[in-house]
Formats: sequence, structure tokens, C-alpha cells
Amino acid sequence: MSNIQLLTAVRKLGLHLANQLSMKQHVVKVAATCHYHPRQIRRSVGTEVTIRLVLALLMSTIDYCKSALPGLPQSTIAALQRVQNAARRLVFELSTSDHITSDLIELLWIPVQWRIKFKLCGIMHSVFYCRCPVYLTATVQSPNASRPHMVSV
Repeated sequence: MSNIQLLTAVRKLGLHLANQLSMKQHVVKVAATCHYHPRQIRRSVGTEVTIRLVLALLMSTIDYCKSALPGLPQSTIAALQRVQNAARRLVFELSTSDHITSDLIELLWIPVQWRIKFKLCGIMHSVFYCRCPVYLTATVQSPNASRPHMVSV
């Protein structure tokens, strides 16, 4: 007979899952990873290249596994929002006391909380129109008895 070791958290495919499924550890790890990258990006490359580096290094990391984050409290998501705010400040060479709301509009970046909701809405749209794997379609039940707009792929 072998003993099974209980773990408080595991990492699978880049997603950190704690035994309480709070996702807080995942958010903290992603934020820590993202705080490393801005220090490596040099402003001497120009704004266009800086934006591309920020999108490639930071925003892709924030967006990875965001479909596992809906319903989290704002206090948990705040760490990821701070990373996005730091990325905006890096792109526009702003200090921490400068306001970034207008820069958000200029870059067309939506806040992290809305990015999570947008991803979930995209998944549900795919489920409703049967443009996703069968296991998702079978898991989600439509509020209507029959789906009037089913599209086969």
C-alpha cells in the first residue's frame, strides 16, 4: 500500500490550482512573473516596439488561463490590474502619480476584469452556436429548450 501525499497547490499547464480553488495563488504567480518583464524592456526601442513587447510579454501572460478567473473578487484580480497599469505607464513613460485612463482608451486595452468577462462571453457564444468542442456543448445547457440558431461546423 502506498501513501498519497496531499498537496496544497499544483501547477498544470501554467495554471496554479490551490486546494481551496481560490485562484489567488495563480494570480499572485502571474503578477510576479509579469513584474519582471517591464524591467527588461528598454525605452530606447521606440513606442511601437515597446507596445509590441508589452503585448507579447505581459498581456499574453495576463490573458493566459483567464477563462478560469470569472467570479473572483476584485481584490484578487487587482494584482493583474496593477500589472496592466504598469505596462501602460511603461509604454507612455508615465510616473506612478500620472493618470492612465486616457492612455487605456488610446491603446484600446480594456481592464483585466472586463477582459475576463469578454473571454467568458466569447466561450459562451461558441457554445451557443456549436462552434466549440462537444464536451463544452454537452456541459452547458441552453435556457431555451431548443436552440433556434444552431450552426453546424
